[in-house]
Amino acid sequence: MKTSVQWTDGVQFVAETGSGHAFVLDGAPEYGGRNTGARPMELLLAGAAGCTAFDIVGMLKKSRQPVTGVRVEAEAERADTEPKVFTTIKLTYHVRGKGVDRTAVERAVKLSKEKYCSATAMLGKTAEITTEIVLSDD
Repeated sequence: MKTSVQWTDGVQFVAETGSGHAFVLDGAPEYGGRNTGARPMELLLAGAAGCTAFDIVGMLKKSRQPVTGVRVEAEAERADTEPKVFTTIKLTYHVRGKGVDRTAVERAVKLSKEKYCSATAMLGKTAEITTEIVLSDD
């Protein structure tokens, strides 16, 4: 895996991923940014939410659950001192589908957390990660 980050101006950067995608990173105005892109720590949290969401969708489809939607909300607290690592992360899994089995979702969330999601495994070294599941029928 490979990524490059090119400084453009102030505290703005353009990241280019090995898979050929580009996006802007920027800081808040109080840190010299213009708020033209996401903050690096926001991207880290989004990456963790995306990683576990990939797992959940794949496992639920494999177990033939009638899932029609998955949204993972991630909320984190950071340390007060440098380095301001994540200290807590709450992942809320919103799963939609008529008749989705809660036990199947719980199993998928557990497997993602304990076995498959590399991002949450890394972040779990400094942060306590909690989960919540919200099911809704279509």
